Amino acid sequence: MLYPENNIMFATLATQVVLVFKTNVQTKKQAKKTLAQLLIHYPKAKINFDLSDCDKILRVEGEDISTEEIIKVLNEELFECEELE
Repeated sequence: MLYPENNIMFATLATQVVLVFKTNVQTKKQAKKTLAQLLIHYPKAKINFDLSDCDKILRVEGEDISTEEIIKVLNEELFECEELE
């Protein structure tokens, strides 16, 4: 976004991140419900699960995403979640 200030334009830059998590989400139904909860917090994020992976991967891509918030949402849904490096 650009903001004029004293006839000088300043750009604000959001931080685009990609976070990858290991979870214990097992079914498409569980993933869909959890995805809905995550989208409440991050409506513009690209979020998906790879349930075919042995680590049941959750991938979140967007601006200003909080690792702690993602883990908290999954824990509230009674799932385990840890960030992969």
